[in-house]
Amino acid sequence: MDVGQRSEAIILADLVKRGYRVLLPYGTNHRYDIVIDVGDRFLRAQCKTGRLRRGVIEFATQSTRANTRGVFHAPYDADQIDLFLVYCPDTDRVYAVGVEEVGLTGGFLRVDPAANGQAKRVRWAADHELPA
Repeated sequence: MDVGQRSEAIILADLVKRGYRVLLPYGTNHRYDIVIDVGDRFLRAQCKTGRLRRGVIEFATQSTRANTRGVFHAPYDADQIDLFLVYCPDTDRVYAVGVEEVGLTGGFLRVDPAANGQAKRVRWAADHELPA
């Protein structure tokens, strides 16, 4: 099982444990991995694995596919998904980050205070932990 599948399974289990209703798309090559039924609407989510580096959780915000013609990167946008669900093995937590809060290639959640003391416009991991 690859890293992405493990993260997706952990995210799914965490959502179910917290009482969320989760739908799984049938087939392959959907831009979203799961759909969360929040009562009045559905949220399309892409599951990602985060890596803790220098006090920041980093995760990719694009898909990468390869075939005989080369490697292709496709960023996600608000027409395709509503949020990223990020599992970070280093913190053993799941984070929910809106697609509008990230860049085209990567997203960042700060765990530790910045060395230079910067606090404005910091996207704190604690503020994005999956709510109960």
